[in-house]
Order: sequence, then structure tokens, then C-alpha cells
Amino acid sequence: MTTKMRVANCGMRISWCLVLFGALAFSVLGQIPEPGPAKSVNVPAVKETKLKNGLTVAVVEKHSTPIVTVQLLIRAGAGAEAIEKAGLANLTADMLTKGTKTRTAEQIAEEMEFLGASINTGAGWNSSSVSMTVTADKLDQAMAIMSDVVLNPIFKQEELDLLKSQSLDELKASLAQPAFLANYVASVRAFGEHPAGGTSASIESIKQSDLRSFYDKEFLPNKSVLIMTGDISPSNAASIAERFLGTWKGSADRQNDRWGDPQSPGDGKVVVARILVVDLPGSGQSSVNFYRPIRTIGRGSKDYYAASVLNSLLGGGYSSRLNQEIRIKRGLSYGAGSGFGWRSSGTNFTTRTQTKNQSAAEVAELVVGELKRLADTDAAETELNPRRLVLIGGFGRNLETTSGLTAALADLYTFGVPTSEINKYTTSVQNVSAANVKDFASRYFHDGEIVIVGDYSKFKDDLAKRFPGVNIEVIKASELDITKLK
Repeated sequence: MTTKMRVANCGMRISWCLVLFGALAFSVLGQIPEPGPAKSVNVPAVKETKLKNGLTVAVVEKHSTPIVTVQLLIRAGAGAEAIEKAGLANLTADMLTKGTKTRTAEQIAEEMEFLGASINTGAGWNSSSVSMTVTADKLDQAMAIMSDVVLNPIFKQEELDLLKSQSLDELKASLAQPAFLANYVASVRAFGEHPAGGTSASIESIKQSDLRSFYDKEFLPNKSVLIMTGDISPSNAASIAERFLGTWKGSADRQNDRWGDPQSPGDGKVVVARILVVDLPGSGQSSVNFYRPIRTIGRGSKDYYAASVLNSLLGGGYSSRLNQEIRIKRGLSYGAGSGFGWRSSGTNFTTRTQTKNQSAAEVAELVVGELKRLADTDAAETELNPRRLVLIGGFGRNLETTSGLTAALADLYTFGVPTSEINKYTTSVQNVSAANVKDFASRYFHDGEIVIVGDYSKFKDDLAKRFPGVNIEVIKASELDITKLK
């Protein structure tokens, strides 16, 4: 045995001893230590300026490290495209770095690499973005490349053809996965939207002229925010923005962001109004999901914090209720979770898990049981407080990096939420009570839909037994056409 191998084995024995010691110490103490107090977040005030072309420049100074994160946020994403052109926002964003009037895709990548940085583009439902992190002394050079990508894309046909081919290959592979297929279907069926990544037909149909039209219509300075965090002053940021993006043309009129209005309590009496099964014969597992659109409480709503705490309690981590009930207690899945997909004036709620086909109906019933429990009983403070602290701790850690801080600000700007909210997060989360969580669940967790993707023959009878009286619709995966879903 070599010296390195002996040292490695010794290290492994020490590690296992430490684990064993920790387990023994826990068994002796007999209880989990109480969580410490929440630490407040204190982010320096966001300094804003606006260029003559309508571009907002937002800066947060953090001079502790000589780096700067820059993100250009464009308030237009997949929500601005038609279902017939689903995937257009994503393709447009991806094509920005595939060539400009003066640089090829290879030159863009090589020049950024030479600066020790990379440039990233992307599009979600609500927005598109171009971002990078670079050392402060190379910011001007990096901004020259970034502004070229933003202002001068050529949408080269050869690059588009390649990107479409890659997207179609990825989509084909993904559609064979139950979890992806469930969300793909639910985007239309449950939420009345469309897959942000596109369908095979929509991707095939997208032309160079479609990208140019989307870019010309949506990539406007008055709809955008240039966020800069790190080792930079507001005056320097404004000067850089003017120098590199001041020629960007756009309307001086800025669109107003929509804020969510309170939604009246529904009259629904049941958690599940209908069930859709996408039959995927031969599938090794089933994806079991609950979906509920909430139309009128957007990201700016006061209910956002109650929803966040509720989600942490229900499906926001290993110790959440769904994971405890489905994975830890019963061993029916490797994990279960939940989440909210926020919009300006609405949100899409989802629970998700995968299980054996034979246990799909049981898992669906367990999910519904947990949703009912949220609406019917108050969570104990001993359970709720750690979930609040998880949120606060994660939020604070994210803000420690320039990229995390930039992402948090981008979220606020996307939905028109005042940036001052960032320093109110800790207090707002701490103020969410068990009654707030229960009230949210009782108002909104009704008349939802379960979507199961898997081998229907393995759970058909059990599903009918566990959900008597609920309409169960079955569609063969091989015959699925999401444009015809209702």
C-alpha cells in the first residue's frame, strides 16, 4: 500500500469516527439543539439613475472584494410569446452570444475567457437576461463585449439551425422523463400557459425573422434594468452604462408593472377537482404532481411571505412535511417537494415527487392529505419557527455574494417590487404566523388538479379506489398534443 493510500484510509477512518461520535453524542443528548436567533439582513441602499433612453441603472456598492457582477434584466420572457412560437424567448436569449456584427461566437467566448469571465444569457417566463461577473479592473473591457452582444446580435442562420437541432434533441430526451412530461402538460392543462422551452412543432417553426422581431419588440432600454453590484461606485456605473449602452434605442414610455390584487376566497369544497393520467407504458416510475393556479396574488402581494413560509413547511427541504411523510416515513420516493412559480399578477403552485408505479395512487392521496392538514390545523410553533429560519438563513447566505445579491435585485425589478423590500425580508418572514399559513391554504388549496405520468396499468384500480367521484381522464403519451388540452 502506498503512503498516499495509507493516509487516505486513515482520513476515512477519522471521518467515520467523527460521524459515529456525533451520532453517539446525539443519542446521549436525546434532542436536536434549538435553532439560534435569526440574523437580520442589511444591504446598502440601491442607488438608481436613468439614462436618456430610459434604461435604469441600479447599483449596490460592496468593496470587500474587487469583483463586479453585472446583469442586464429585460422585462420580457416566455410570457411575451405565443404558444405557436413557444421557445422563442429562450432561443432569442441564447442566440445573443452566437455572433454579432463584429464578433463570432468563438471570439465572444475567447475574449471573455481571456478576461477571466464568462457571459451568460437566458430567458424565463417573466424576463430575459444577460449577465457576467468580472474583476473590477477588467470591467470596461468586459462591458464592451457585453454591450456588443446586447446591441448587435445578427442571429446567424447556421447558428440558429444548430441551436434548434440541439433544443429538439434535448426536448425529445426530456419528454421520455415522467417528471418533465408532467410539467410540460401542466403548463397548458393546469396553468393555461405553455412550455417556456417550446414544443417540437413550435421550435421547428421559429425562423430568423421571428428572433429579430422578438428582439426588436422586447429588447428595449425602457423595459430594462442594468444591475451592478460589487466594487463599483454609482457614478462610475452610470458613466459605464452611458458609454456602452447609451446608444441603445427605445421608447421613452415605460411599461407599468402589474401588481397582484387580493383574491376573494373560493367556494371550492374539495382539494382535487380532477385527475389527468398521461399513460406511459413501460415507465420505470410515475411522476405524481398537484397543480393549482392562483390568479390574483402576484409577487408584489402581501401574501408572498405567507406563501414562502407555507412552502418551506410543506415541501421546502429534507425536513419538510411532504418529504417526511413520503420518503422518510414510508420510503415511497427519493424526495418530495413543492414550489410557487411567481408572475406579476398570479402564481402557479406545484407539488412534485416520483415513486414506483404501484404506489402512485397512494402517494397522490398522501399529498392531498398534507394539503388538507395545512388548511385544517395550525402548525405548531416548534415546527414553524425552524422553517422560517431556513428561509432567512438561505436568503442571507445568497446575499453574501455579488451574484446572489444581483439575482435578488433582479427578482424585485422583474415584478416592480420596491428594492427596499430586500431589507424587510427577515422581519416579513418572522411575522408570518401559523394562522397566516392556515388561512392561505384554506383560501387557495382547493379545486386543484393531480397529474400522474406513468404506467397506468400498474395503478389504475388503486387510483379509482382512493379517489372515488373524481373525474379521471387518461391520455396516452404517444398521442399527446398539448395544443388540444383543456
